[in-house]
Amino acid sequence: MDGEGLIELKFRLADGSDIGPSKYRPAMTVASLKEKVVAHWPRDKENGPKTLNDVKLIHAGKILENNKTLAESRLQVGEFPGGVITMHVVVRPPVSDKKNEKLQNESLGKPRCSCSIL
Repeated sequence: MDGEGLIELKFRLADGSDIGPSKYRPAMTVASLKEKVVAHWPRDKENGPKTLNDVKLIHAGKILENNKTLAESRLQVGEFPGGVITMHVVVRPPVSDKKNEKLQNESLGKPRCSCSIL
C-alpha cells in the first residue's frame, strides 16, 4: 500500500499528551482503533484502560461507535490534505472492588420502598 487514501490520526489523552500520529485505512473499525490505543497506552501513566470498553473516542464532538468504520464515522480522507486528525480519548475510571463491595453492603442494610401504585 503506497499510503494514499490513508487517514492520519493522533489520539489526545486527558493530560494533553498524544499517542501517534499514525496512518490508518478508512475501512478500519473504531473498535480496532480502540485496541490500538489500549496497546499503545503510555506505561508511565496511571489508570490506563484495560479493555477497549474502557475507552471512548471522540471526534468533532461525537462519540464514535465501535461497529462503524472510519469512513462511516465521517472522517473524510481528503478533508485535511497532509493534516493530522486529532481524536480525544476518554477513559472510564477503574472502580475498585472494595468500593463496590462497600456500596453493596450499605444498600443491603437500608430499608427499601415497597410501594405499589394501583
